[in-house]
Amino acid sequence: MAKRVVKPLEAREMPPAMTPEARENQMISLAVDAAEQQLRDGTAPTPIICHYLKLATKREKLERERLEEENKLLRAKTEALQQNGRTEEAINNAINAFKRYSGHGDEVEDDGDQYDDY
Repeated sequence: MAKRVVKPLEAREMPPAMTPEARENQMISLAVDAAEQQLRDGTAPTPIICHYLKLATKREKLERERLEEENKLLRAKTEALQQNGRTEEAINNAINAFKRYSGHGDEVEDDGDQYDDY
């Protein structure tokens, strides 16, 4: 297997970032590359070594999994709230249709109190 060769930071060319987020990602990439090079050269300061050792712990992996699951839960809650809004709208439309069908169509106004008459 070929050994991966890390180019010196000065030799890398990156296209200019189009957004602040892209620029931030470029800076993060450069910082991680610099840390990697320091680790390979044996010149990495203690905080860099500790940072990467911490990332390798089981606790850190569990924390990442927990955060991912919390994000999934938040997305599901958001989707449920959006679905609930669509359901309420469908119920209001059905009630108004029944009112029109029963001959009260001219009197129907949507005042936000959808269940007052029932």
